[in-house]
Amino acid sequence: MIFLITAILCSASMALALKYFGSQSGNRYGIILGNYITCVLIAFFAVPEKRMLLSLSRTTVVCGLICGALFVAGLVTIQLSIPVNGTTLSAAFARLGLVVSLAASIALFGERPGAFQIAGIVLVLAALVLINSGKEKLNTDIASPGLLLLTMLAGGLADTMAKIFERVGSREEDTAYFFVLFCTALVITSGLAYSEYRRSGKKLVLREMLAGAAVGVPNYFSSYLLLQALVSLPAFFVYPVFSTGTILVVLFCSALLFKERPGSRQLAGIGVILAALALLNL
Repeated sequence: MIFLITAILCSASMALALKYFGSQSGNRYGIILGNYITCVLIAFFAVPEKRMLLSLSRTTVVCGLICGALFVAGLVTIQLSIPVNGTTLSAAFARLGLVVSLAASIALFGERPGAFQIAGIVLVLAALVLINSGKEKLNTDIASPGLLLLTMLAGGLADTMAKIFERVGSREEDTAYFFVLFCTALVITSGLAYSEYRRSGKKLVLREMLAGAAVGVPNYFSSYLLLQALVSLPAFFVYPVFSTGTILVVLFCSALLFKERPGSRQLAGIGVILAALALLNL
């Protein structure tokens, strides 16, 4: 539980940091690139024996490569979805990716939630939809269900890889796994940033890269601590609590730091989340 609670705090810190630094004036991948550079550096120094990076198991390398690509895919799909489907709907489907993670844990690893846990999961999904529902006007007349589905799949599959590596990977190579993961994400994002520069002429801005560095610290530890939580807790408990816990912390801190008052839908969603957490703990 300590790992899970700390992962929630790190995830919320990352979201709040992104909110604080606001929109970008330069290349749109600047903050993300700075974030991944920081994650790579932390992961490298976290590896206890640097020589092990030259003799990693195939499982660690393959899982790291796949998850790194999925991390970036989640970023790209939500960026593509927002202009078409709006921020609210896109964010809701990104969080609903936990459905994919839960389904994979049940199908691949035989985890079986009880009746109370199933009810809690249903309430979590209802709360996510409720909190992210609203009257935001879309930029198109018809939302794109394909993009929404891809957004959900990318986020859900990225989280699923943590559970897969927890089951098939070596605990001695946990830090090396994250080094491979974030190196992969950094290389792909660098290519996207260069492509964006060629297309729009927007360069990377140092201030935004430094902002990304600040985001990278909680991003790394959120990913690492989530994996540690999955080692000792079932996925059907970890994923819903991680998602809803992050939302609760972000809503509370946004009200405290940015004077944002939750609306009636968000307050109702918070109530549903608390009920869901109670059921998941039974």
